[in-house]
Amino acid sequence: MKLNIAAVPNLAGMMAAEITAGEKAVTKAVGDAGTSLKTAWRAQITGAGLGQRLARTIRSEVYPKGQPSLNAAALVWSQAPVVVGAHDTGPLIRSQNGFWLAIPTAAAGKSARDGRITPGEWERRRGLRLRFVYRRNVPSLLVAEGRLNTRGVGVASRSKTGRGLTTVPIFLLVPQVKLRKRLDLARDAKVAQERIVGAIVANWVARFTS
Repeated sequence: MKLNIAAVPNLAGMMAAEITAGEKAVTKAVGDAGTSLKTAWRAQITGAGLGQRLARTIRSEVYPKGQPSLNAAALVWSQAPVVVGAHDTGPLIRSQNGFWLAIPTAAAGKSARDGRITPGEWERRRGLRLRFVYRRNVPSLLVAEGRLNTRGVGVASRSKTGRGLTTVPIFLLVPQVKLRKRLDLARDAKVAQERIVGAIVANWVARFTS
């Protein structure tokens, strides 16, 4: 009589190993998708001429943190959602108080707070009063009686005789403005989502070939 003896594999151990492999595969695929989407959104923002600073507000995170999971999820977001969202949707912007939107000209200079300077801030910094000038069928103006310095910014005149004093347009006034759509974030999100399934499979089977 001839006996063949074969070891019976530990089925429970094999299933546990597969689950662990699956958790790692899913988490890596989802994490890579989140990183890829973050990179794509940042590239869109800089490509649209909106600057590195706004691009760096795009962040990504994988949940649960520091733990592989079959239910892993990636979150990609902006720390400046209002600004990024506006360039993504191209909304119609109206004044909050129902009057005018003040758009600074080059003569207004820059805000001390890294944003667009407002009429109130301009008056405080320059020590000049702005005067409203109504114009029909074209944007009205807020102007100041002063001069342009060497940088083309409106400032108070130093002359006691009024020499060089001129009316400088500081702000354009419009009832509303349509912001041009400069981003398409949904496009990149769709691409990232469509790649996840293939990436999971590739990660899962990679352990057999590595």
